[in-house]
Amino acid sequence: MRSKILIVMITLAGCCFAQSHAQESAPAAPGSTIIATNSIPKDYVIGSEDVLAVNIWKEPEISRTVPVRPDGKITLPLIGDVQASGLTPQKLESTLKEGLKAYVANPEVTVIVQEVKSLKFNIVGEINHPGSFALSQPMTVLDAIAVGGGLRDFAKGSRIYVLRGNTRLPFNYKDVIKGKKLNQNVILQSGDTVVVP
Repeated sequence: MRSKILIVMITLAGCCFAQSHAQESAPAAPGSTIIATNSIPKDYVIGSEDVLAVNIWKEPEISRTVPVRPDGKITLPLIGDVQASGLTPQKLESTLKEGLKAYVANPEVTVIVQEVKSLKFNIVGEINHPGSFALSQPMTVLDAIAVGGGLRDFAKGSRIYVLRGNTRLPFNYKDVIKGKKLNQNVILQSGDTVVVP
């Protein structure tokens, strides 16, 4: 009897270990919070205030992590100021390779956008923390309100709108949080302003 109980206990322990090991090694379920390290698209256009990691293979002394200045340029050893704003990382890599050829034999350059700071949206009006915020990941109007600290007591939640150029996109906070008119909860674009009357 004791041997049967011992066998059952060993079997159960083995099953529990296998199950926990499988959960650890299994891919994350959809909706879980895993951040992709390469989530910036290849056609991303570098802007002012973005932070770039510029790596020159086998040349650590001239590799740098640099911010893009307001004038759109970065500064690197040997080649000095280089225009970065308005270029994709791949185009900037080509520009840097050309500039380094006079100093480094067959330079291999990699440009990685480490921080996206050039994409921003604004939120103004009856919000607890109005201001300009980085748009470093996809964000909806509801996300923007959360980032802004939520609505103030006398905010007119049904009359919120997004200014996008010359267009006004209406947003009814009360409807959206009830699961209605979810098409109003648009993905924000750089330069959008969320107005909370």
